Amino acid sequence: MNYQWYPGHMTKAKRMMEENIKLIDLCIELVDARTPLASRNPDIDELGKNKSRMILLNKSDLADPECNKKWMDYFKKKGYYVVEVNSRNGVGMKEINKTVQEACKEKIERDRRRGIINRPVRAMVVGIPNVGKSTFINSFAGKACTKTGNKPGVTKGKQWIRLNKSLELLDTPGILWPKFEDQRIGLLLALIGSINDDVLQMEELALELIVILKQFYPQFLIQRYEIADLEKEPLEILKEIATVRKCFLKGEELDYRKAAALLMDDFRSGRIGKITLERPEALDE
Repeated sequence: MNYQWYPGHMTKAKRMMEENIKLIDLCIELVDARTPLASRNPDIDELGKNKSRMILLNKSDLADPECNKKWMDYFKKKGYYVVEVNSRNGVGMKEINKTVQEACKEKIERDRRRGIINRPVRAMVVGIPNVGKSTFINSFAGKACTKTGNKPGVTKGKQWIRLNKSLELLDTPGILWPKFEDQRIGLLLALIGSINDDVLQMEELALELIVILKQFYPQFLIQRYEIADLEKEPLEILKEIATVRKCFLKGEELDYRKAAALLMDDFRSGRIGKITLERPEALDE
């Protein structure tokens, strides 16, 4: 399966970000804690150069806690300010205000020396589709100030949001880059739902997920789906999942598509367990 998706509105979104980057002091980038590198758009590094940078490990409740710690250390060593958050229940939100002030302390001090007092920090919120930007902003602001949805591409235009006297946020549509040079990145983005499911083959995606689960989280396959033999090929494991969960077509014929959709939904919702698909230690290999 070839993973590509670059609708026309994303070209427009990137152009809009390029036009507005000069207005902001801080670039707040949301990444998915389950795929912290794959869910970063390399264009944002270029767009955000010469600006203070913060990374939010969003959906951290769905990711492996030990891996979350390792990824935070990884990004801090790269010079980013990092906060672990869960936008849905508000975990980590209180830490963000403090970290924003720390990230922009030079700017705040520079304003003070010039006699500019109480000008709010202006931050641009960026990230790829479906990484949770709108949910984060609503949670952070404490009210539904942006439209949210569980499909990529809900945010279509820019919005300035005044959170308090010290911080204003510029929300932007999610953007993907035009071409995945590494198809592995496309696979990981497809697994977490950042590429529209309508253009994907769910059975193939489920088989790829099974390969990862066998390697890093075999206990979850055993616990949730009663898989006795993990040496089996991924297709045989999907067959067992279909059997255990009674995914049938007419008669006794197994419904692999239904089993694949069930497995993907269990993974994305966290029902299988806390899973991280990328590991920082693998970068040293």
